[in-house]
Amino acid sequence: MILSKRLLAVLAAGLLFGAGGSLVFEADRAVAAIVNSPEDMPEGEGRDTVFYMCSACHSMAIVTQQGLSRKRWADVLDWMVEEQGMAELDDVTRNEILDYLAAHYDEE
Repeated sequence: MILSKRLLAVLAAGLLFGAGGSLVFEADRAVAAIVNSPEDMPEGEGRDTVFYMCSACHSMAIVTQQGLSRKRWADVLDWMVEEQGMAELDDVTRNEILDYLAAHYDEE
């Protein structure tokens, strides 16, 4: 069985997840990026809020490997409130998170 480079990269990234790593796709290659603190993420307003709100429940890898539009990020937040028991966010915090995610982890 021959595994594609992308599949191998995803499998390798799975090993990183346990250590708090993440997988970032650039063009057609995967680059592992460790996200252990807000400083490991792109600078911008909302970075700390995103890091601490998201990492309270799951690895930052689940965030940093995504490429979603602002609308899809909003849908994910709604799903987490409705299905995963996340506390509903106030409008200011929700918009801060969505602004940051849309600026740095948007569809490409």
